[in-house]
Amino acid sequence: MLTNAPRGTKDILPDAVGAWTHVEHVIRDLCARYGYGEIRTPIFEHTELFQRGIGDGTDVVDKEMYTFSDRGDRSLTLRPENTASAVRAYLQNKLYADGGLQKLFYIGSMFRYDRPQAGRMREFHQFGVEALGEESPALDAEVILLAYDFLTVLGLTGLTLKLNSVGCPACRPVYRERLQAYFKEYLPTLCDDCKDRYTRSPLRILDCKRDAEQPFMTGAPAITDCLCPACTEHFEQVQQHLTAAGVSYELDPRLVRGLDYYTRTAFEIAYPPLGAQSAVAGGGRYDGLVEELGGNPTPAVGFAAGLERVLLALEQQNLLPVQPPAADVFLIALGDAAAKAAFPLLHELRHGGVRALMDYAGRSMKAQMKQANRSGARYAVILGEDELAAHTALVRDMAESAQETCALDDLVEKMISEVKV
Repeated sequence: MLTNAPRGTKDILPDAVGAWTHVEHVIRDLCARYGYGEIRTPIFEHTELFQRGIGDGTDVVDKEMYTFSDRGDRSLTLRPENTASAVRAYLQNKLYADGGLQKLFYIGSMFRYDRPQAGRMREFHQFGVEALGEESPALDAEVILLAYDFLTVLGLTGLTLKLNSVGCPACRPVYRERLQAYFKEYLPTLCDDCKDRYTRSPLRILDCKRDAEQPFMTGAPAITDCLCPACTEHFEQVQQHLTAAGVSYELDPRLVRGLDYYTRTAFEIAYPPLGAQSAVAGGGRYDGLVEELGGNPTPAVGFAAGLERVLLALEQQNLLPVQPPAADVFLIALGDAAAKAAFPLLHELRHGGVRALMDYAGRSMKAQMKQANRSGARYAVILGEDELAAHTALVRDMAESAQETCALDDLVEKMISEVKV
């Protein structure tokens, strides 16, 4: 039906937008403190960007992307995540030209064809950061701390930070062989997807939701036993930085994340009461992605947080902000002459920083008072024939149920001063 939004999408209505803008304000304030600048990339990109960036064989590329051909027969895809887009923008706009570290953040819609459920829509919103140009483990720790601070500044408690290293191209092949050797005898019992992953990307078996409860999964080799000396040292330093910052974490050798571009550090922050959708933020290092997309070898690290899940967690902990009233002042004009006189006053009040409303339908005094009450206005300014003749207005304090007469020439200044107290 034309009056229904597509399945997996949702309108964000005025009574809910306040919570979103609150979260976005926290994001922008926090990113300014950490030195990250905002980037806005297109909602759709060339399909190859995600095929190369995310990796063939991943669920995102194989099953979840919204891909279409445009009128020029070019294959385009609605972005399923934003790291590949940020890296593309980094290369196309030569953000690397002045050397050094580039620190970016974004807020926006992503799209994946998935089974809609709470906290997991087909159009969903992410906040993410990308730091490109530095391989220091201190930067990994900074990115993790930014993600953790984002959630705790919002007031969330009961969070779990999980940490792992997924190695690098030097040591990951060793782990790949160990995984294939281990899972070989269990191939008949693996789900169809994992049977395919066994050959193409055996690390992804550890990320499977369907086989997660199989008893043999707990005995799978840990990647930390296969790390090369450089990856081991890097991972130890990341942990040391987090410990020095006073942040608790737990090591999870099965944490591999769902995208193929990760190297070394991988992390996830969960809010367990959300159940199956408990991961509210996650990310890690992706030192090979810039080169994979055509740039020079460039170390990078980042994360993304699902804002729908963050808002669900805030709701569970009663941390959603109280919606402010729609108006400070409601002008009640009785009759055409009063309405004409009220309109410029309305403009002056708004120009002075006052949230002001009035009725345009010529309703009765009783109906307009109901409107004023519904708007949450602290003051109702009543202007009728008698007030016009006397060049005055009645100012009613809706909270105190008291009213006084005010000269029209003084009304705007009085309302501005009263509202700003």
